[in-house]
Amino acid sequence: MKLIIVESPTKAKTINKFLDKSYLVKSSYGHIRDLPEKEMGIDIEHDFSPQYVIPHKVADRVDELKKLAKKADDVILATDEDREGEAISWHLLIALELEKKFKDKKISRIVFHEITKSAIEKALANPREIDLNLVDAQQARRILDRLVGYELSPFLWKKIRKGLSAGRVQSMALRIIVEREKEIKKFEAENYWKINLTLTTESDKNKTAFPAELIKKNDEKIDAITTLKLFTGDYKIKKTILTKEEEALDIISNLKECVYKIEKLTKRKITKTPPPPFTTSTLQQSAISNLGYSSKQTMVLAQKLYEQGYITYMRTDSLNLSLESLMSAQKTIQELFGEDYSLKSPRYFKNKSKGAQEAHEAIRPAYPEKTPNELKAKLEPGQYKLYKLIWNRMIASQMSCAVFDSIKADISATDKMEKNIYALGANGSTLTFEGYLKVYADKKSVSTDTILPPLEVGKILELVSIDSEGKTTTQPPRYNEATLVKVLEENGIGRPSTYAPTISTIIERKYVDKNEEKRLFPLEIGTLVSDVLVAHFPQIVDMAFTATLEKDFDEIAEGSRKWIPVIKDFYEPFHANLKTKTKEVKKEEFQEKLDRNCPDCGGDLIVKFGRFGKFIACSNYPNCRYTEKTGEEKKLEQTFSEEICEKCGAKMVIKKGKFGTFLGCSNYPNCKNIKKIEKKIGIICPKCNIGELVERKSKRGTFFYACNTYPSCDFSLWNKPTGEKCPKCDSLLVFAAKGKIKCSKKECDFEN
Repeated sequence: MKLIIVESPTKAKTINKFLDKSYLVKSSYGHIRDLPEKEMGIDIEHDFSPQYVIPHKVADRVDELKKLAKKADDVILATDEDREGEAISWHLLIALELEKKFKDKKISRIVFHEITKSAIEKALANPREIDLNLVDAQQARRILDRLVGYELSPFLWKKIRKGLSAGRVQSMALRIIVEREKEIKKFEAENYWKINLTLTTESDKNKTAFPAELIKKNDEKIDAITTLKLFTGDYKIKKTILTKEEEALDIISNLKECVYKIEKLTKRKITKTPPPPFTTSTLQQSAISNLGYSSKQTMVLAQKLYEQGYITYMRTDSLNLSLESLMSAQKTIQELFGEDYSLKSPRYFKNKSKGAQEAHEAIRPAYPEKTPNELKAKLEPGQYKLYKLIWNRMIASQMSCAVFDSIKADISATDKMEKNIYALGANGSTLTFEGYLKVYADKKSVSTDTILPPLEVGKILELVSIDSEGKTTTQPPRYNEATLVKVLEENGIGRPSTYAPTISTIIERKYVDKNEEKRLFPLEIGTLVSDVLVAHFPQIVDMAFTATLEKDFDEIAEGSRKWIPVIKDFYEPFHANLKTKTKEVKKEEFQEKLDRNCPDCGGDLIVKFGRFGKFIACSNYPNCRYTEKTGEEKKLEQTFSEEICEKCGAKMVIKKGKFGTFLGCSNYPNCKNIKKIEKKIGIICPKCNIGELVERKSKRGTFFYACNTYPSCDFSLWNKPTGEKCPKCDSLLVFAAKGKIKCSKKECDFEN
């Protein structure tokens, strides 16, 4: 009997399908050794030697695997092919004492990028030894992050409050969000005016109109570009030089008297190349934008698809595709769409991401010939949607380019006295060949520009309408999970396996929250933690330094660097600075003193941070335990000050729990009555016409809108309703991405 050990039971089950009875596939259920939970577990004095332990909860599993290894002829370690998977295999080797007790057995390591019969057979035919360079790279990251967390977190406990944590990558992500919030607050909006023209040809009997853009006035450009220097790079704002309404009205007055003439026509074909197949970061970005999934949710679904053998390994930054998958994709494209949509030779993509590793494949369907519709019945709804996203992207990447006929018209506008000469531009295009766009059934994804009527050089045009529109420059947007992942990747911060847990961590720590548009914003404690780290531990939250460490880990994985010097070079100056700052920085620096005294003892009142945010407390604590609520909680307390418990008649008070604020009986624990604090949005439920729609938060931290009579009425929406009805089907309209409004009914395609 040959024992194969993987890290996932689902993976074990899938692999079992491809092997005969001489193989037994068992799961370790992830890591079986790790650093201890309640102590650092690193011997700093002896080259940062890690003190690994077998957690109590996995002890029985380790014993079971030991017994199976004893009975087996061969032991094959088949964990994932990344650094984490390599480390799990190494830990199995040691924890199961495979080299020590089972010297007579053959111990081998196999890797595969997809869980298919051919991939498993190929891996079994090409076993290798454990790559200790990959193990060292994983250990280096784990040890460095443990050193930062275990030494820096207590500093935050002493100076701000207990329960806070700091981490190398999570602190960098937090700073990016905090800096953006500061940039938004500093942003000064500017007013400007846009002039919109509509023209038509004189001979056009149907008066088919088309829009034109004002570009110049007497050779002076109308457009103006403002460049803001932001923490993560330049942010360009496009506006016009028309900052006053009087200027815009003056130009409009002139334009009404102008003669419009076509000076030049530029016609050309535009080919649009499909995007590359997914990497971990682009999959997360697309899933967030198109499906509304969080990074964590996306990776959980992708993991299940991989373990069931439907997609290739989902932690990768490579854009490579195997020759077999390319051949299968071409055959599938020809069968589904025809010869015109397939390529004569495969299309290859080059990765532009900083620090990308090209050892693996991109994320793709394990069997490109299996369409989403074929697998729909076998997959859960979330898995099906993600598989469809992955399948569409990979198949599209190997299809013909989309082709557009584009035309650009340069138009002059001259007034009667020829004192003012304006330059206008009109652009139009039509889709002449769908190419890869054909794979997307949703034709909303196929965007086309304005279609211009037949035009000729020298042709005189008629002015149909002209008006001005007052606008305001928009501030830099808050990050959502997709744009944050993009910034992290572009700056070489973290790696594919770290994006989702990093974002989840800063949300779970209550450093960051999401608004109803799923945009990330820092909470007060998150801003304070970031500011403290920037002021006193700048290297920890320095973008270039964090990216350099990632590069160091890569070099360790490649075998060109040793891990101990990397840790030592970081730790010694970090630890010395920490000792200095622990003495120098006083807790009082982070406590705001109020201009009033404690009503109980007369001591000074100060603002402190607690588990649930800011509160007012007496500076004589613990001798005096007087406290007051602040901010939103205080407003709620005032709003519900007269609320009485209908069960016992006691006063209801504001309380906080895992899922937010609620009303609880002050007679607790004698009375355990609680009530939800509903955030009504002023819309009657369209299903029952009795309840009102209220804003709620899911377990994953995302907002949704539901009827407050639940469970009597189960109506709910993920997007915020506008309160208006769809002109097509009379369902509620909801706010969608990029400022659009769409119908809440899936079957209706209305969008504005």
